[in-house]
Amino acid sequence: MQFTINGDPVEAAFDVRTSLLDLLRDHLGLTGSKKGCNQGACGACTVLVDGERINACLALAVQYQGRSITTVEGLASDGTLHPLQRAFIEHDGLQCGYCTPGQLCSAVAMAGEAERGVPSVVTADLSAGTVTLDHDELRERMSGNLCRCGAYNGIIDAIAETYSVDAAKREAA
Repeated sequence: MQFTINGDPVEAAFDVRTSLLDLLRDHLGLTGSKKGCNQGACGACTVLVDGERINACLALAVQYQGRSITTVEGLASDGTLHPLQRAFIEHDGLQCGYCTPGQLCSAVAMAGEAERGVPSVVTADLSAGTVTLDHDELRERMSGNLCRCGAYNGIIDAIAETYSVDAAKREAA
């Protein structure tokens, strides 16, 4: 089967019952995405498929043939961290780091969703066409990614800084 993973073409042979997470970790050696709950509840396995976030533990790899998959390893470019990765470090958006790859991938996709005007349950104006990533929006949109260490404040601050959320709006929230 053929995929594009982190910008590179990949051909792999594996059992069709293999999850995307197991393909990435066990067959391709991309161990950034983590197996947390293996039930889609924690978000540690979040990867991007054609720019959209998915729980790789729930997805059969065969479903994603011919698609573009980005893992946390693919966020950096030419040895330079993605701006969100740098912000996580600067804002202490991690402690043990186990959830961090999923948090990063989810936040990248979440910002794209907001940019396209996709509302969440807390979006105040559904007809606005744009979504302001304020405190409540960020927390709601990232709620599928759990951090057992409780680094949520640093995670939200890092995302807010990276995606230009007005600091005054963050403090008011």
